[in-house]
Amino acid sequence: MPYFLCRLATEEGRILSQSFLAPSLKACRKHFESEGFCVLSVKRDWRRFRLPVFSFDKKIRDKDFIMFNQELVALIKAGYPILKSIGIIISRVKNPQLKELLLTVESDIRAGRSLSEAFVSYEKNFTTVYTASLMAGERSGNLAGTLTRYIDYLKVVSRTKSRIRSALAYPSILLVFSVLLFIVLINFILPRFSSFYADFEAQLPAVTKILMSFSVAVSGHFYLFVAAAVLLFLVFLQLRRREKGRLLLDRMKLKIPFGGSIWLESAISLFSRTLGLLLEGGISLLASIGIARNAVPNRYLTQQMDSLPEDIKNGESLSESLKKAGFFTPLALDMVRIGETSANLEGLLAEVAEVYDERIRNRIDTFVNLIEPVIIIFMGLVVAAMLLSVYLPIFNIIRITR
Repeated sequence: MPYFLCRLATEEGRILSQSFLAPSLKACRKHFESEGFCVLSVKRDWRRFRLPVFSFDKKIRDKDFIMFNQELVALIKAGYPILKSIGIIISRVKNPQLKELLLTVESDIRAGRSLSEAFVSYEKNFTTVYTASLMAGERSGNLAGTLTRYIDYLKVVSRTKSRIRSALAYPSILLVFSVLLFIVLINFILPRFSSFYADFEAQLPAVTKILMSFSVAVSGHFYLFVAAAVLLFLVFLQLRRREKGRLLLDRMKLKIPFGGSIWLESAISLFSRTLGLLLEGGISLLASIGIARNAVPNRYLTQQMDSLPEDIKNGESLSESLKKAGFFTPLALDMVRIGETSANLEGLLAEVAEVYDERIRNRIDTFVNLIEPVIIIFMGLVVAAMLLSVYLPIFNIIRITR
């Protein structure tokens, strides 16, 4: 969606110049005329032209989307109609992608579509959970209440994602620096010591010989190693683009020590929280199961739940169907079973999510506390081994010369 540069005249006679994002020149002119401006000219703002391939604009963040929904709830509660509420929010939105999306949504609503129907085209941005919540709110006549529950849901999910990213950030930085240090030592420092030892014709220890041979090989074929690393990265990208490749990668994630259990429990928590939210919004269990299943980011686990809708249709209970998936823990299954027998499934699903969110928090804290000293010790051992292999022959040369 392009930007347009508009010259506007106010009722007081002042001339303004403003850049505005709009689907067309006509829509841009109509927007400012509806606000009481006299539009003098409208033309494409080429200063803000963006090539799609090289666009570095930020995506729609959870924070921005939560803010949009909070403002929408406040305006609905204040008695504003949906179309006017969307228009008011658009005028204050700073994120270009979100503004572009809302302009399209506003246009669809003007054409007679409902709010949920207007957002269906953007399910890839917000998942089907959001559109299902909108639909449930429209059907029940309590859109503000349904959106409030969705906001609480999105805040919890966003905090969990942020916590996992923060936990992995520091260990990743340490690991990258250790690899860079290893590359510098192997490629630039050790080859110089190798020529120094060759001049003295010194008898080198076995560790030093191995390390020097490896260093010479790496420095002599450095570009081959770089090419191999780039090739592996491209293969990884190709795997992510294909469905079978994504399934393989997601399955491998679950086998990573310590991290696999975090991904698994995160999937159980997200599924339970999503299903509880949809049931609370008045959506049937069968429809909610399909949406909640697709909300799980791990495609391998999603595939394990493919038979859930069919099992529910055949009259099986939710707990029995989840047991067939093979990855739900006994605790989660027991709590779901209690929720079914007590007619409080939504409440027990929320409890399951809370339990596993707490376990994820504890696991992440443990992971961070353990991984930092492990990486530091590993870096220390690598550097110590290199220093010993370099300086041991020097001590031998000094002893021989004496």
